[in-house]
Amino acid sequence: MSLLLNCDLGESTHSDVMDVDALVMPHIDQANIACGVHAGNADMMRSTLLLAKENGVCVGAHPSYPDREGFGRRSMTMPSHELIELVQSQIAALSQIAVEVGVSVSYVKPHGALYNDMMVNGLVRSAVMQAVSSSPQPLVFMLQATPDADIHRQEAAAFGLEVIFEAFADRCYADNGSLLSRKLPGAVHSREMMLEQVAQLDKNGTITTVSGHKLSIQADSICVHGDNADGVAAIEEVRQLLR
Repeated sequence: MSLLLNCDLGESTHSDVMDVDALVMPHIDQANIACGVHAGNADMMRSTLLLAKENGVCVGAHPSYPDREGFGRRSMTMPSHELIELVQSQIAALSQIAVEVGVSVSYVKPHGALYNDMMVNGLVRSAVMQAVSSSPQPLVFMLQATPDADIHRQEAAAFGLEVIFEAFADRCYADNGSLLSRKLPGAVHSREMMLEQVAQLDKNGTITTVSGHKLSIQADSICVHGDNADGVAAIEEVRQLLR
C-alpha cells in the first residue's frame, strides 16, 4: 500500500502562512490542523478545514501544550487529568468548527513537545490516548513509527484505538529511532536530503540515521512540516515520489 502524505497546517493567521496551507493542501492526504493553542485560532481552523474539504483531504486534530510563545516546542510537566482535559478541549474545539462546515475530524496527532514527550514517556502517552479515546466520535491515533511500534499498537488497542504510524520526511533520526533534537545541527533535512529520505522510505521502508545506520520503519504516512520552507517548496516532488 502506498504511503500517505500528511502536513501540520493551520498554524498561523499571517497571510503568507495561509498561502502555504493553500499551496500544500492539493498534494496531501491528511491535514493535521492546529487547535488554537500553540498556534492558529477559530478563524484559521475554519479556513483550513474548508481548504481540506475543497481538496478532499482527511482532517486530524493537532493538539499541543499551552505554549503559544514557544510554538508548542517546550516540554511541560502536567498532572495526567489536566493533560487529558487539555487534549480533549482542543479536539472538541476543532470538531465543533468541523461540524459547522461539514467536515469530519477522523484522527489526532499531537504537536511538538507533547508529541516528543508522548513518545518517550508512557504516562504522557497513556493520558493522550485516554483523551483521544474519550471523544464522542471515533478517532484514530497518529504517532511516530519506531522499533516499539508493536508495543504502542497494543497500548492503543487497550484504549480501543486504531493507530496510524508516521515517519518524517524532513527530520533526521537518531540511532534509536527517535527524532534528532532540533537543538542539534542537521536535525532538519535540506530539500535534497528530504527527498532522498522519502524515496528510501517508499522503496525500502528504511531511513538512514544520523550516524549512517539503516533502520527499518513500518510507516503508514509521511509528514512534511508546514513550517519547513524546503519541505513546502518540494511538496509536489514528495507527492510524485509517493505515487
